[in-house]
This record gives sequence, structure tokens and C-alpha cells, in this order.
Amino acid sequence: MPPSPDQEGADSGSLSATEQAAIVLLSMGEQPAAAVLQHLSREELLDVTQVMSRMSGIKVDMARTALQRFFDDYREQSGVHGASRAYLKSSLDMALGANIASSVLTRIYGDAIRPKMARLQWASSRWIADRIAAEHEHMQAVFLAFLPSALASEVIERLPEENRDAVLMQIAQLGHVEHDILRELEVLVDAYLASLETQSATVEGVRQAAEIINRLPGNRQKMVEQMRARDPAVMARIEVSMYDFFILSRQTEEVITRIIEASPLDLWAVALKGADPEVRRKVLQAMPRRQAQSFEDTLRRTGPVPLSRVEQARAEIMREVKALVDRDEIQIQLFAEAVVA
Repeated sequence: MPPSPDQEGADSGSLSATEQAAIVLLSMGEQPAAAVLQHLSREELLDVTQVMSRMSGIKVDMARTALQRFFDDYREQSGVHGASRAYLKSSLDMALGANIASSVLTRIYGDAIRPKMARLQWASSRWIADRIAAEHEHMQAVFLAFLPSALASEVIERLPEENRDAVLMQIAQLGHVEHDILRELEVLVDAYLASLETQSATVEGVRQAAEIINRLPGNRQKMVEQMRARDPAVMARIEVSMYDFFILSRQTEEVITRIIEASPLDLWAVALKGADPEVRRKVLQAMPRRQAQSFEDTLRRTGPVPLSRVEQARAEIMREVKALVDRDEIQIQLFAEAVVA
């Protein structure tokens, strides 16, 4: 028995705003829908595309209701179309000159750079940080100021520790951004977006292989030796990944004490710059109280250190850790053990 008109109306009326938007987008065709999706925030885009992917067998009355509401809302707006940005720019360029016109348009439409910056939210914070690291601090500050705040926070965390406070201070001091800087920023962002659109998917194969080996039951050393026989260079890279500096946070106090003894304290002072708080806590906890206090003073007095030097110091310590393991002087936990509640 077919549904009554009342039932059909109820079904149509139960559509959420996101579902109505999904139906309108599906009705538009791929290119117009894509043009609309470009203007949505990350959260809006994810919400509506998830609904679109789940929709099937849309009833005629549901589509009619969604489209009718869309055009009703459209008709409620003024019947007189406002001037397009291109129209205003052409008019203001002739009236005021290009630079003043650009400033006026910025006030009218908001920053033209923000939609482009919003597209970078699909890139990883590491990817962005690696690219802006070579820019001067003022450009880094301007770039981060226009980036969505959540992503900007993740990116600045990836920048060298010694530069973060300076970049944050410059962000705080920003007010009016000069037109030339905005143009420079737009060129930079366009280059990043072009690079983002052409990049392929990446897999951290070495790290993944290291994680798999760390979790293998039985004799892991036998597997390591077999892989070393196949390709010593690749196995060397895997072993470096297995002995990541962060694994120090998983070791017992006894093991950490032996590791500390194996390397000079001035090397530790460099290696712990910007280290994970849990690693720093483990190392300081393993030291005698007086030595730990003295070491913390040394850390505070040590000025900014280049990231390459920090990484080198950590690599030296982890090479010594591996040597201790190879000599059976210590046994280390390479990965976090599963726990049962």
C-alpha cells in the first residue's frame, strides 16, 4: 500500500539541513557542486560529503522538497543582485588606483588569502612546517596568522624550538599587513597548493618495518640478521628507527641510569632540548637529586641549539644504547606493552 500524502510530507519534512544540502549538491552536477564545496570549511565539507556518499534511492518528493526550500530561500533574498567582486575591482581600480582599490576590497570582502589558506588544512602540519621553516620569521608569522588556529598550533609545534617564541611574538604584534607582504604570501601559498595537489601518498616504510619487527613474537634478533644478510643498508636504517630517542620513556630507572652513565652529560644537555616531557622526566628521575638539580640548571643556561645538532646528539646516545644492548649489558623495551584493564 503506497504511503499517504501526509506520510510523504512527514518523510520530506524530516530531512536535516545537511541532508537537504546534500540533495541540492547531488542535483547540481559534478562541476557546479565542486565549485560550491571549495567554499565550505573542513568540517562542513566532511559532514555534507559523508551524507552524500550514504544517500541512495532518493525519493522524488524528498528531492522536490529540498530544491523547493533552496529556491524559496533564494527568493527571500533581494531581487537586485549586488555587484560582483570583478565588477567592483574594475570600477575601484579606475576610481582610486589599484593599491587603494585592493585595500577597499579587502575591507568589503575580507581577506582574499583566507580561502586559499583554508585549503591547506588538508595538508599535514609536518608538511607545512617543513616548507615554511626556510622563510624569514616575519613571513612565518604572517603565514601562521592567516592559517586556521588549530592547524597553526600544530605547525608551530613542528618548528625548531628556539624560533617558536619569536614567531609567536611577531604574530601577537601583527596588525595591518602591508599589501606587498600579502602579495608575497599569496605567491607562497599558491606554490604550496600547487605542490600539495601534485604530491603522491607517502608511506613511512622504514618506521613501519621497525614497528612490525618490534612486535614480532619469538626471536627478533634472528629476523634482524636475516634481513641484514639481504640488504645491510636498509636494515641499518630500520635499526635506527627501532632505536628512536622516545623509547627512553619506556625504560626502567635501572636501564636509564646505565644509559646516562654511557654518555657525557653535556651531550644529554643538547639531546634533551625540546625533548618529549616524558623522556626528560625519566632521565632526571634516574639521576641523584643533587645531580638532577645541577643538570636542570645547565639545561636552562644552554641557549638555543640548532635542530641538526640536537638530532646528532640524540643519534649518538641511541648508538650507545644499541651498543649496550648488543653487549647484553641492558635489555630495553622497544615498544609500549599492551595492557588489560
